[in-house]
Amino acid sequence: MEMMQKTTMKALAVLPGVADSARIVETETPSVDEVPNGRGVLVKVLRVGIDGTDKEINAAEYGAAPEGFDFLIIGHEGFGIVEEVGENVSGLKKGDYVVATVRRPGTSIYDQIGTNDMTTDDTYFERGINLRHGFLAEYYVDDEEFVVKVPEGLKEVGVLLEPTTVVEKGVAQAFEIQRRLRVWKPKKAAVLGAGTIGLLATLILRLKGIEVVTFGLQQRPFLNSELVEAIGARYESTRERSVIDFAEDVGGFDIVFEATGYSPIVFDAMQALAKNGVLVLSSVTGGSRTVEVPADRINLDFVLGNKVMVGTVNANREYFEVGVKDLSQAALEYPGWLERLLTHPVKGLENYEQLFEKLTNGQGVIKVFCEVNDH
Repeated sequence: MEMMQKTTMKALAVLPGVADSARIVETETPSVDEVPNGRGVLVKVLRVGIDGTDKEINAAEYGAAPEGFDFLIIGHEGFGIVEEVGENVSGLKKGDYVVATVRRPGTSIYDQIGTNDMTTDDTYFERGINLRHGFLAEYYVDDEEFVVKVPEGLKEVGVLLEPTTVVEKGVAQAFEIQRRLRVWKPKKAAVLGAGTIGLLATLILRLKGIEVVTFGLQQRPFLNSELVEAIGARYESTRERSVIDFAEDVGGFDIVFEATGYSPIVFDAMQALAKNGVLVLSSVTGGSRTVEVPADRINLDFVLGNKVMVGTVNANREYFEVGVKDLSQAALEYPGWLERLLTHPVKGLENYEQLFEKLTNGQGVIKVFCEVNDH
């Protein structure tokens, strides 16, 4: 029997532990046969968003290569089209648009029931981040379990699904926690930060009919404030009025979704919560910043006011599927809004230096993304 010739593909990779080591590598094109039990899905990558995580991995702050490799293919915000499926794949077919989840199972009980994002293992596996190759490549292959179908009508904005899932998980956790109250109908929310996650949080909360105030540093008008107002939310600059002052003037918030990357504002957010409120933290802050806070008062208000603080990072398949539904609803309710978030495209993996340049120094940046292959 004639052996099929192996082909190679281009990918953007780093040498973990070596700062500014991003480079194009030639590596073997994956095959559906790599996935056991005929469940492989080969995906041609169309777009990949990049964010602070990719920048930090390239700065050698964290990240590890898969076993057997000295490099890590980065990129965890993928979007692509199915090229081939294994014989036992039933829910996907060639030509379907898809997004893959990021976290892969470890050994804990949470991993065994499909909630890989809640693992208690010390070692975790994330595509494009830790011990698993990511999506900034011409192709990838994965088990059908981790590949989520995206409607053709979302093909221009499907690259936003992964960041949307961070929001979906945080908001779902808030509602899940507050089932303890029997009745919890949040009316007012604050979103701290008007970047990609902040704008998506504003969107998801507005789709639930919640009144939203989004806070950012920059004074209006600018693109982000216009996007906030275009979906019926309110934009406030913290240069003009702090979150605490705003809450004192108009009352506390039932939900505060923090997405700034600036940890001291968490303590302002804690003081802006209404009774029975939930503060959702989504920023991963790796610094050593310290602040002085009115600890007794914050503690007292949390205890007496039945307040909750919870973190959200990564997401399992459930939140990807909910994200598809909400992005579909957003496309219908606010036509063209999602497309306006895609501010900085870069064509071709070989232009990867532009990705990091735009992410760091681009004017009016909301989402930087790479056009890996043509649709």
